[in-house]
Amino acid sequence: MSKRTADLKDLSIEELQKRLVEAEENLAHLRFQLATSQLESPIAVRTVRRSVARLKTMIRIRILAARPITESVKES
Repeated sequence: MSKRTADLKDLSIEELQKRLVEAEENLAHLRFQLATSQLESPIAVRTVRRSVARLKTMIRIRILAARPITESVKES
């Protein structure tokens, strides 16, 4: 497990969602800079995009872990 993922495991869902909103805003800002040729490092877009995906994954894992397990197939 990478250090970035380990850091996210200790956060609550609310904190993860807060960081997700911030990362998405940052990504929009970086994309605007890229479109207007003001961005110095295009790699920053990829890094932030992957951070957004990582945050969404951690939130989804937490939500699924909190749901009760239901029987998907009825036994006859």
